[in-house]
Amino acid sequence: MKKLFFALSILLILFTFIGAGYVLCHRGEANAGYAAIPMLFALLSINIYRQKK
Repeated sequence: MKKLFFALSILLILFTFIGAGYVLCHRGEANAGYAAIPMLFALLSINIYRQKK
């Protein structure tokens, strides 16, 4: 279960950077939620991982 949350955290952090790049490529006209929502879930999964540790 720990490994699942660790892998999910890494995947969501990658999605965050991809979303931030997408927003920057569109000069800020794209919704910032493309980066903010994956980061929210990444922080949640990191917290769950740390609680299981």
